[in-house]
Amino acid sequence: MQATVYSAPTAPGPLDAVLSLPGSKSLTNRELILAALADGPSLLSAPLHARDTELMSAALRTLGARIEEVAGDGAFGPDWIVTPIARHPVDATIMTGLAGTVMRFAPPVAALVPGTVVFDGDEAARRRPMSTMTTALRDLGIAVDGDALPFTVTSTGHVRGGHLRIDASASSQFVSGLLLAGARFDEGLELEHTGERLPSMPHIEMTIACLAERGVDVTSPRPGTWIVPPGPIAARDLAIEPDLSNAAPFLAAALVTGGTVTVTGWPERTTQVGDELRWLLERFGGEVTCAEGAVTVRGTGRILPVDLDLSIGGELAPTLVGLAALAEGPSRITGIGHLRGHETDRLAALAAELTALGGDVTELDDGLEIRPRPLTGGLWRSYEDHRMATTGALIGLAVPGVEVDDIATTSKTLPEFVELWDAMLAGGAERA
Repeated sequence: MQATVYSAPTAPGPLDAVLSLPGSKSLTNRELILAALADGPSLLSAPLHARDTELMSAALRTLGARIEEVAGDGAFGPDWIVTPIARHPVDATIMTGLAGTVMRFAPPVAALVPGTVVFDGDEAARRRPMSTMTTALRDLGIAVDGDALPFTVTSTGHVRGGHLRIDASASSQFVSGLLLAGARFDEGLELEHTGERLPSMPHIEMTIACLAERGVDVTSPRPGTWIVPPGPIAARDLAIEPDLSNAAPFLAAALVTGGTVTVTGWPERTTQVGDELRWLLERFGGEVTCAEGAVTVRGTGRILPVDLDLSIGGELAPTLVGLAALAEGPSRITGIGHLRGHETDRLAALAAELTALGGDVTELDDGLEIRPRPLTGGLWRSYEDHRMATTGALIGLAVPGVEVDDIATTSKTLPEFVELWDAMLAGGAERA
């Protein structure tokens, strides 16, 4: 993926735009896993077509699933028919890119297929926490060589299952990855989290809801423990919701410009953490309305400072930190220490880039303190991190001369970002 410098456009005035967004990365990759482990073919309508989901589909094809493109009604690409993994022996390598869902969800699936699978990824991926998963698979009786990418999984095609203790403090994806495959373990799975904290609980709730939709009833007899009974995973035809976390920079743009932005296709009920934007942006001074399947944010000309625990939705932090840098007073955003292990150390990256433009940001053990200062244009480094790139574009709405060094990294979850961003600034949006 070639880096592309993007001269972030400054807003010409208050925005007035309506747009739709492609499917949820989190839901698409969960449903791909479940469809690959199901008892028959599944149709996924309006899935996300982006680097993370293409890497997941490639991983599952390597393990023996068949994923075919078919015409659909979505504006952002074809639907997928997924035929489950046949569990024939494999000897292959799976490339995870920088996708946390691929590197944490696919290894338990590989353990259900006889053979040897090497997992590797981008250079930055080799620094992401993985030992929780590799240790968990060993505790389940699977041979694993290595504790970070690259590592190798060798299996007979059966996973014993049963009681398993892990510390998932670094990422809720370790819990989700094991829960998604747990029904296919011989004894099911009783998973116990032993750490003091568990970030991004809504993502675990999303996983449990996806399993329930396919007939797998996950119970939680006490906080931090989940029981997955052994049994089939039902084939289903499902529509993927739009990615609400990807809505963050677009809706935040309304506050930065004092204008109005509407995102259509917003589900009435959802497990996506991006749904939290409705009250989070109100905390920053936005006026938020929800009607007829759309969310509208109107900026009032003010961005208020916040003192915010964001442990439920750390993936929203880059956008909200960008807003805080443009606010009327100092903000403190905590509960996001685990972001040090994401695509990059997001806390260090946000502090460095805002400081380079003239901002004043202090790293905390578990977050950031942001003291707004007049910002100037300059290079904004994305660190191969899609959310860093979109935050640079957001800052650029208010600060002339911001140059995002690698806008192409948005292809990780939203290849259409520049197209939609430019259209939003022009007073509308493509594909809305």
